[in-house]
Amino acid sequence: MKHEIVEKNVGLLSVLILVVISFGGLAEIVPLFFQDATTKPVKGLKPLNALQLEGRDIYIREGCFNCHSQMIRPFRAETERYGHYSVAGEFIYDHPFQWGSKRTGPDLARVGGRYSDDWHYAHMYNPRDVVPESNMPAYPWLNYATLDGSNTATKMSRLRMLGVPYTDEDIAGAADKVRGNTEMDALVAYLQQLGTVLQDR
Repeated sequence: MKHEIVEKNVGLLSVLILVVISFGGLAEIVPLFFQDATTKPVKGLKPLNALQLEGRDIYIREGCFNCHSQMIRPFRAETERYGHYSVAGEFIYDHPFQWGSKRTGPDLARVGGRYSDDWHYAHMYNPRDVVPESNMPAYPWLNYATLDGSNTATKMSRLRMLGVPYTDEDIAGAADKVRGNTEMDALVAYLQQLGTVLQDR
């Protein structure tokens, strides 16, 4: 009748449930830290260049992740629509990564190279010009906001501390590669590289 003691004591039952869930979670999560598939970058993966990095920050600032996930699940319906399912090794250098489940708009994990730069510029300026039924807001101001690159090197230095393999040359030349570009240029550069490493597999 020991089980009755546990079943009738809500506090003890709660603690034991927490212990069981904790052990189960650890048994599933801890091995992932020792698998190359989850801890090593996929072949050909490179960190974002200076302009793409600024574009990633604009993507986050404008809340694009609220409607667009970057995570293709390993199901036929998803892979037929979007391409190869997402793998952890693609996102090793992403801080923060853009996985998620929200899809008001399509998943963008493999959008790189699917459309021309001109298409992206037109789409961001006024989505309904290229997709009449779109409910996405327009972002025309991105065409007029110019980047100066003053913080780009600092961002890259901080990311290098987190394990992103930026070289001293990358960091030293960051401001020059960004300066004079518009925020739209940066965002399109970011979108055009998304998922291109595994696109042809």
